[in-house]
Amino acid sequence: MFSLKEIFSVTLTLFAVIDILGSIPIIIQIRQREGKIHSEKATLVAGILMVVFLFLGQSILSLFGVDYQSFALAGAIIIFLIGMEMILGIELFRNDPTTRTGSIVPLAFPIIVGAGTMTTLLSLRAAYSLPNVLVGIALNLVFVFIVLKSSAWIERKLGKAGEDILRRVFGVILLAIAIKLFKSNF
Repeated sequence: MFSLKEIFSVTLTLFAVIDILGSIPIIIQIRQREGKIHSEKATLVAGILMVVFLFLGQSILSLFGVDYQSFALAGAIIIFLIGMEMILGIELFRNDPTTRTGSIVPLAFPIIVGAGTMTTLLSLRAAYSLPNVLVGIALNLVFVFIVLKSSAWIERKLGKAGEDILRRVFGVILLAIAIKLFKSNF
């Protein structure tokens, strides 16, 4: 039933796709805009989205007549726009300042659980046993929670200059990921 090798493989695969460390500049930006990151809420919503998509993802996409490539392209466009925000220092995704939903959108979805994570979950479900995939999801969520919870500490350690450099570097990386997704699905 449980296999440490499978759990390790699933965990590392999801860790690379979720890339919560690469999302630190976005997390800091959301925390500055919102005043606070709701770590528990973001982690819980991300976990629910991952588990629901693990079980129902194929059916949901089929229901809307959407194939994997179209779904991945939509995710690529969102990632591209977030990367542009980071590099140019502009705000494309405007939020109502009274709602304070940054911990859910864009943090839980699409930053933590985006098109890449969702399509990866479908692939993992086909390749590994379900309990091992669920354990891999849980381990990643623990790490996501730790990073979100320590975002203020990380911001203090980076300083303003470090934050600006990191935001632009990861903005370029997001653009590259978006272009790769676009090229591989077009």
